[in-house]
Amino acid sequence: MKSRNILAIAALTALAATTASARDEIRIVGSSTVFPFSTAVAEQFGKKTDFETPVVESTGSGGGLKLFCAGVGAEHPDIANASRRIKLKEFNLCQDNGVTDIIEVKIGFDGIVIGNAVDAPAFDLTREDVYKALAKEVSQYGRTGPNKFKTWDEVNPSLPAQPIEVLGPPPTSGTRDAFEELAIQEGAKEAGLDKKAIKKVVVRDDGAYIESGENDNLIVSKLEADPAKLGVFGFSFLDQNADRIKGSKVDGVEPTFDNIASGDYPVSRSLWFYVKKAHIGVIPGIEEYMAEFVDDDAIGEDGYAVEKGLIPLEDDERETFIAAIEEQASMTGDEDLH
Repeated sequence: MKSRNILAIAALTALAATTASARDEIRIVGSSTVFPFSTAVAEQFGKKTDFETPVVESTGSGGGLKLFCAGVGAEHPDIANASRRIKLKEFNLCQDNGVTDIIEVKIGFDGIVIGNAVDAPAFDLTREDVYKALAKEVSQYGRTGPNKFKTWDEVNPSLPAQPIEVLGPPPTSGTRDAFEELAIQEGAKEAGLDKKAIKKVVVRDDGAYIESGENDNLIVSKLEADPAKLGVFGFSFLDQNADRIKGSKVDGVEPTFDNIASGDYPVSRSLWFYVKKAHIGVIPGIEEYMAEFVDDDAIGEDGYAVEKGLIPLEDDERETFIAAIEEQASMTGDEDLH
């Protein structure tokens, strides 16, 4: 703990000494899913205030948090977007590198869509189907071994007789993490695996799942070009491209705004951003940017981020995070992180 405090003090000293001449704009990294919402907020912030428009980069949740947690100072990002909650090991990395005060803000919800081209065959999947199609190892006849399924109808006779080819995000993506947990591992649970075995379930790496980078728009374009493929992406990309792609049902539920907001759609997750408290008051505009992000005009029921596909928080939950921003309340380490 003493070494962490020394690191923090040294980093703050360096920040105060160098930032004024280093940059005037907020630097934001992280989730490709949160990227369009964060970009919309950054643009509005730039128009409404005298501050520079923040620079927002889509690096994936894991990649963004790695950059965010690397240290305090103008060379490090101020804010990290994430399409899953920060992991305990990431929080500890921050602490070890002197990033000891972090403000955590939940902005809303998103569904993870398994979709294909609008003119392609419709899919009605169970999470067990997803597990059988995309897990590296699957359980059959009481034994677990390498996944041999090649076509969707081998997984489930009611599905189309086409090759299992699914475009999706890489391991640095929060969408990938959440999809693995909420769809594939939950499917393993439905298939009867015990808790110990479920924790070992990961995405197959034999070519059936095709890593396609952090740009979900690129996945959408590839699906349109090849109707035989499916893709994994956030609901906002389906919402913005409904004339080009469609979402599959999962456990009989369509990935719609209302179904995600109600909790009926089973593959959904929370969206977050994390702020480096040490940079507040040094990098101009961070407090004001945070306030803009949680404002009713942005993420309220009729907010401009909601128009882009964000599923909003209930008002009372949003008020909780507004209070956290106003109080600049730091994470304690006692949160339920995994």
